[in-house]
Amino acid sequence: MFDAASSPGQNRRPLPPAQPPADGVPGPRTPMSAQEPRPKADRPGGQPQSGQRDAFFDNAKYLAIVLVAMGHSWEPLKGDSQILKAFYDVVYAFHMPAFIIISGFFSRSFDMRPSRVKRLITGVVVPYLVFETAYPLFKNAVVGSHEEISLLDPWYLTWFLVALFVWRITTPVWKVVRWPLPLAIAIAMLASVSPSIGNDLDLQRVLQFLPYFVLGLTLRPEHFRLVRRRWVRVASVPVFAAALVVGWWAAPRMNTSWFYHRDAAQELGAPWWCGPVMVLALLGCSLVLTACFFAWVPGQRMWFTTLGAGTLYGYLLHGFLTKFADFQGWYDHPWLHHPLGEIMVTALAATAVTLLCTRPVRRVFRFAMEPRMEWAFRQDAAELARGRQMKEPEREREREKVSA
Repeated sequence: MFDAASSPGQNRRPLPPAQPPADGVPGPRTPMSAQEPRPKADRPGGQPQSGQRDAFFDNAKYLAIVLVAMGHSWEPLKGDSQILKAFYDVVYAFHMPAFIIISGFFSRSFDMRPSRVKRLITGVVVPYLVFETAYPLFKNAVVGSHEEISLLDPWYLTWFLVALFVWRITTPVWKVVRWPLPLAIAIAMLASVSPSIGNDLDLQRVLQFLPYFVLGLTLRPEHFRLVRRRWVRVASVPVFAAALVVGWWAAPRMNTSWFYHRDAAQELGAPWWCGPVMVLALLGCSLVLTACFFAWVPGQRMWFTTLGAGTLYGYLLHGFLTKFADFQGWYDHPWLHHPLGEIMVTALAATAVTLLCTRPVRRVFRFAMEPRMEWAFRQDAAELARGRQMKEPEREREREKVSA
């Protein structure tokens, strides 16, 4: 009990052995240059090295957006093929949930800081206004219709931007409540029995897809590493096979609109109690299939990894191609309704959305998707001070170079 009063160097207890730092966290006294880099295979779903994007998440976003485009290309063809409808239903059970979970995961740091609000406006609100205006004008030009522009009625793909804005702006709420996921599930269940919500801003989808976003907020990198274990990867093969069999059986028996989450149960001609039941059933199926999907996402850099940064471009722009083909009646050709035609349409959709995620396309459409708009915002004093503090080390290094 007198150890604390002893003079330095006397009666010292030996220090405990050094404990290894947590994954991705440098030791307190270990210089960065002395740390051993983690193998690439161990990083997927964890924290990437400083200044680098995580290849796992970019790969997952790219593969998810390819599935989105493929699903949209199957929609006009699936009525003639029970097998294609089975693939369609299985893909629709998890492709948007996977994308939304990733969106929630990367929204964990969102707060009401001015810089983040600006990014939300320029990266979500502005693209919504642009594309919600462009889609009806595009249809009017191609078809010769007179569809009105309505900012309250999301057209085709723009519902996701409305949902992302609502989800992200409410992130601080989900971070402070005690049971965020059960609360989000309860809200989704209540929405599924509330046809009075209406179609404004596609709030049914916003509320029924909410649990996936909140789940993403609660996940940590280690959770993604768990689903990428070898036994999960092996088990996912029979799970997907069983899902396709069930999808083939359910194709003529189940209303596909349940997967869209855009209607209440009463609007689908079902009893009200089917709404909460289907919300829970689809949530369970979606999470199982999403885990199987993540299990097979490569963690290392691939040829398509850089395309993961442009998935929103591919998502919004491929809608013009899909709708143009639909407006022109290209899907009505009989030879497209045979297996070879369906395979060709699938390949074309995957190729098109891949090209739309590339850097040249992003460079051309950045004015609409990621505008800077510095003129529209007041400069925040705290952000300016933070910027000056970040630049000070750079100035110091320049002085050292000059003096040397």
